[in-house]
Amino acid sequence: MIEFKDVSVRRDGRELFAGASFQLHPGHKVGLTGNNGTGKSTLFALLLTQMGMGDTEVTLDKGEVSIPDSWQVAHMAQEVGASDQTAIDYVLSGDEQWYKINAALSDLSAVSDEQIGVLHQQFDEIDGYRTPTKAAQIMAGLGFNTSQHELPVSGFSGGWRMRLNLAKTLMSRADLMLLDEPTNHLDLDAILWLETWINAYTGLVIVISHDQAFLDATVGHILHVEQQKITLYTGNYQQFIRTRHERMAQQQQVFEKQQATRAHLDDFIRRFRAKASKAKQAQSRIKQLERMAELSPMMADNPFSFRFYEPAHMSSPLIEMTHADIGYSDTPLLRNANVQVTPDTRLGLLGMNGAGKSTLIKALVGELKILSGTYRVSDTLKLGYFNQHQMDALDAAATPLQMMRRLAGKTSDADLRSFLGSFDFRGDRIDTPSELFSGGERARLTLALIVWQRPNVLVLDEPTNHLDLQMRQALTLALQGFKGAVVLVSHDRELIANVCDELYLVHDGQIDAFDGDISDYGKWLSEKRKQENSSDKVAGKKKSKKESKKFVSRETRDSLANTAAPTKAIKDNPTSPALSKEEQRKMAAEQRKLTAPVRREIEDTEKALAKTETALTAIEEKLADTSLYKESRKADLLKLLDEQSILQQQQSANEEKLLLAMTTLEEMEAGFE
Repeated sequence: MIEFKDVSVRRDGRELFAGASFQLHPGHKVGLTGNNGTGKSTLFALLLTQMGMGDTEVTLDKGEVSIPDSWQVAHMAQEVGASDQTAIDYVLSGDEQWYKINAALSDLSAVSDEQIGVLHQQFDEIDGYRTPTKAAQIMAGLGFNTSQHELPVSGFSGGWRMRLNLAKTLMSRADLMLLDEPTNHLDLDAILWLETWINAYTGLVIVISHDQAFLDATVGHILHVEQQKITLYTGNYQQFIRTRHERMAQQQQVFEKQQATRAHLDDFIRRFRAKASKAKQAQSRIKQLERMAELSPMMADNPFSFRFYEPAHMSSPLIEMTHADIGYSDTPLLRNANVQVTPDTRLGLLGMNGAGKSTLIKALVGELKILSGTYRVSDTLKLGYFNQHQMDALDAAATPLQMMRRLAGKTSDADLRSFLGSFDFRGDRIDTPSELFSGGERARLTLALIVWQRPNVLVLDEPTNHLDLQMRQALTLALQGFKGAVVLVSHDRELIANVCDELYLVHDGQIDAFDGDISDYGKWLSEKRKQENSSDKVAGKKKSKKESKKFVSRETRDSLANTAAPTKAIKDNPTSPALSKEEQRKMAAEQRKLTAPVRREIEDTEKALAKTETALTAIEEKLADTSLYKESRKADLLKLLDEQSILQQQQSANEEKLLLAMTTLEEMEAGFE
């Protein structure tokens, strides 16, 4: 286990935490939370320093940190350099033990016969023949297709390199895994896959994340850094919020602000009920808002308190796209798109990675000209458009106050400073050039500039990527009170559930209304991923013999060679006489007989996976019951979580077993041709 005893740490002359004492055990999934600047990254750096790793050395001012000497650690770095190494090799290098042995076996010129035997034994002990399959599965889960495996790392964009870095980290055989914002560059389907992976991982995971839904789905403990103290809470993020604010509610000032926040949410829920009380999406959203009302005390000490101004002018529709083909270089990515944005629109765009969500956004805001169809905007349209490009386009040399002054006309400095303070730009930060800002500060400044311009349509493409939990909740409340239209693309499920009352699905070149809520979309994604994985396992395994050897064990290859030998001998001998129909029939029967065990294994494994899926769905439905998280039902909750963990491990093992069986069948059938 990891144990902190009365630990104190200073950096740059500032005390980050003092007197920290806690224990973390193998199998724990821990969320590391706290406001920006409280010392979360420093805690990671301290752990790495104690294990003789890391680029930044952090020393103890006081206390003791105990970590088992035998433990291995994997840390997700925040930068990935460009290299000519292929993507699959880069990911495989995360398993250092496998990579070292495999490299030695690939070049036996400097290895003795005795060493060769030892290497093969070590390879068998670490189940090395399945390692490339594991790497391929991880890459698929994070959104890579098989055609990208052999591309150089330098050929990927920054966001996709971060995915490669996460895949490399997940390949490690580590006892301790440190993940710093792993969901920042992932879309929703990859996040859902990562949740499953973390839940099945048997080691200790500590994760820094600003995605509340992700934390709720993966962690069982919260390590919170606040006011130079580190406190360990039992339970997921929701439970942590409740426990923490039960303590804070003892302070009268906190209580009063908490009540004001609840009143705001109650008013919003009432207005929403009156608008669409019978729609399935509406009912789901009401439940989300009611749950958020329980979590609203989070806002009690929130430094962010902004709101969107009411638009000056409105008309309907504000944006209208009819029968539009959208794409690049005369090649449609989306066909026959019909989207109308009115003042009441609260639209969330869903879809798998690469489906075309951002392409649709660019067409809606007029950044991308449609290939055919009609596109009209109202004369009253005033667009507030947020995306990564807007953040990157900030004037690097200008301060927040200078940028606001360019927009604000005769508004006084005092009013501008007050406005910027609602986005937590205070003191020296108001007069600091934006080039010195973090990603989160740049995102907040971009939002502040948008808010000031009083848009009547907000088009937000992944607005939360760099925002912490408190800013995300402030943005959610502000969007709920916004009087204009909202079009949103986000991997933050809490934001979509609490802001959008209409969902569109972008898939297979089409844009259609999605009949369900965000949890239904998660189930849809899971089903699609299984279908695609099944197709990939059959169609995508047509590799060269050399490449196939990476994925099939020696025993399987030997069996294939013996099985396919008679047929191959006939095929390779051009002088052999043509087989009669009777001989062909007998040979086909023999082939079916030879492959029957593998086919049965595939069928049995698919049945087992279906059974596991049904059981997991039943557990997820039980876990959705909010009464389960009461202290009196803690034993029931822990039992369900244990059952879920066991089933997820069984699911992972059966998926790997199915992949290997399907690969074996593919090779056998190829040998008969």
